[in-house]
Amino acid sequence: MGVSKVLHKISSRGAKCSAVVVAAGKATRMEGTDKIMAELCGEPLIVHTLRAFQNAQDVVEIVLVTREDLLEPLSRLVVEKKLSKVKRLCKGGESRAESVQLGLDYVGKDCDLVAIHDGARPLVTEQIIHDAIRKAEKFGAAAPAVPVKDTIKEVHGGIIEATPDRSALYAVQTPQVFKTAVYRAALEAAIGGKKPLTDDCSAAEAYGVNVIITPGSDENFKVTTPTDLLLAEAVLKARADK
Repeated sequence: MGVSKVLHKISSRGAKCSAVVVAAGKATRMEGTDKIMAELCGEPLIVHTLRAFQNAQDVVEIVLVTREDLLEPLSRLVVEKKLSKVKRLCKGGESRAESVQLGLDYVGKDCDLVAIHDGARPLVTEQIIHDAIRKAEKFGAAAPAVPVKDTIKEVHGGIIEATPDRSALYAVQTPQVFKTAVYRAALEAAIGGKKPLTDDCSAAEAYGVNVIITPGSDENFKVTTPTDLLLAEAVLKARADK
């Protein structure tokens, strides 16, 4: 079924969206801290991430992909924090692409759209999720993004060789949302062809799918270092004070 026919089918009955939250990384830049379970305003970081999708009206279910050693503690957390939309926890793969593919295996068959999100982006908002899902419902694929603020240089061998036009550069965030059937095919093609995937959009782009950007936020950053964790805590405290 082509993308246009798929979109017509969705629009005639309303879309259901599943979220695949990927939290299977090894956190090599966190100086020994497991970022997924790191304390953030009194709760594990992953709880903040999952709660955003729990509260998002556009999301009907959550599949959490994680490391084998975290399956049991995260299962307990899901129950303790009443994260009822988390329908399945599964073990991730050797790469992000493999982890996403494993998560897709547990997405409900009646879910037209899938929103793929980094578990280490705990500051995503319901509005960011909503905007990406609504655009993907209309066009087939969407992702939040923010314009690049710094001047970017292309460097080879320590020498600057080019300066891309900053006005055309965006930093893409997650959740990246796709028509489920189309993205399954795109991801299988990318993995089968051993194409390098820097994010989920890369597979869709290689498959010929146009990805529409939606408003992201500077606050929707990925926690990759101990400093990021401190910044995330500051953002959450500032939100609580409003």
